[in-house]
Amino acid sequence: MLTPSLEDYLEELYRFSLSSDSVRVTDISHKLAVSLPSVSKALHKLKKGEFITYQRYGEIILTEKGKQLGDFLVKRNQVLQEFLILIQTNCDIVAEAEAMEHYLSDTTIRSIQAIVTFLKDNPEWHRILLEHIVSSSKTES
Repeated sequence: MLTPSLEDYLEELYRFSLSSDSVRVTDISHKLAVSLPSVSKALHKLKKGEFITYQRYGEIILTEKGKQLGDFLVKRNQVLQEFLILIQTNCDIVAEAEAMEHYLSDTTIRSIQAIVTFLKDNPEWHRILLEHIVSSSKTES
């Protein structure tokens, strides 16, 4: 089990791997706005967990285990963002999904995915839900 911080590193490594042949420590440092030593420490832990292969000053390569978990982490984030968009919450969608993703169980994520799929497949129910959300917020105000 990875810490939320290590999940963030692995998620970004996976994202980079989808669009680039190689990932550098500086790429991760810039993307996550962390220091180079912090990235190096995280990479050491990910290597120890067999999520990546990496040699100092060398290429960072995801193992099969790293690719599988990275794919899950990216999809989890996408599901949460889709959910927040569907319920038309008034928040910073990216930040909110990031805050949620590390603390929800896999079963909760699967349930949210089912809700997202249901609402996308049933626009009439989606409309009814949104009407309910609006009317509920008026009565609470």
